[in-house]
Amino acid sequence: MIEQPDAHLLIVDDDERIRGLLQKFLNRHGYWVSAARDAAHARRLLKGLEFDLIVLDVMMPGEDGLSLTVSLRENLATPILLLTAKGGAGDRISGLEAGADDYLAKPFEPKELLLRINAILRRVPRPEIEQDVPKTLQMGAIRYDLTRGELWEGADLIRLTATESTLMKIFSACPHEPVSRTKLVEDLGRDKGQAQERAVDVQITRLRRKLESNPKSPRYLQTVRGAGYMLAPD
Repeated sequence: MIEQPDAHLLIVDDDERIRGLLQKFLNRHGYWVSAARDAAHARRLLKGLEFDLIVLDVMMPGEDGLSLTVSLRENLATPILLLTAKGGAGDRISGLEAGADDYLAKPFEPKELLLRINAILRRVPRPEIEQDVPKTLQMGAIRYDLTRGELWEGADLIRLTATESTLMKIFSACPHEPVSRTKLVEDLGRDKGQAQERAVDVQITRLRRKLESNPKSPRYLQTVRGAGYMLAPD
């Protein structure tokens, strides 16, 4: 069972019979396959489509597979598996030096090709899904710029002390999650102890005056009983 059934492969081979056989075989194993008859045809497909791997025959009329590989490597990172009737060590080295990821000599068992394709795709890092993290946190009329570490009300910059600025960075790194007073003391670089925890309470009170419309009944910088303080942006 292959691990990436949605992968899109490009088969480039001037032999129509081989193209058809490979396309049917790889389709049966869950891959989405496009086929090109020569380098020029492959270039046209590559302009309009994205592929996860290219299976490329070396011995083609016109531009051969090695030349195409070298050219593609100038601006394309897509894995390339070369197919060739020449299986000597020198030929394999030439293929790898051209930028291929693997090299399979003809004739080959389709099963071996499948295993090599699977192995290459397993080595390719999966693209990370970009998290939709806001660049600012909104708290009513107040917004906090995560990139700059600045607090704004409309066009007016709200001045923060060094400690207040550090507290905002701590809270904005984990919105809607309580942070204990002990952890705040530690992250602020203070000595442990109740005196420092009370000092944090004072700093929280001051910060609330800049965040809240009613600091005595805080909506955004909340006290979580038994857990500490929590920033709860809109």
